[in-house]
Amino acid sequence: QVQLVESGGGLVQAGGSLRLSCAASGSIFRIKDMGWYRQAPGKQRELVASVTSFGSTNYGDSVKGRFTISRNNAKNTAYLQMNSLKPEDTAVYYCKAVMYSNDNYWGQGTQVTVSS
Repeated sequence: QVQLVESGGGLVQAGGSLRLSCAASGSIFRIKDMGWYRQAPGKQRELVASVTSFGSTNYGDSVKGRFTISRNNAKNTAYLQMNSLKPEDTAVYYCKAVMYSNDNYWGQGTQVTVSS
């Protein structure tokens, strides 16, 4: 079992920045990949960014060049640095952990609202 707790969401003006954190606890040594997903009202949940245990990253097309995912294995935490935020980035952001067993765990989500 893994528990994920997100933090760092909030309200920001367009062009601003936010940094999300996802703290993992429990069977952390079994975590393979970590990622951030988002879901806006009326839309499907989509990949924002992911990072493997080796540090390889992958980004959704809409955030490339603006968002950066990182992972501190010593602190069992993943981060999402979001710069040049746009109103269309408004969504609930969820942290996801993929285990070596291929089980998935999700956090409770944190709201990000970007005003124009």
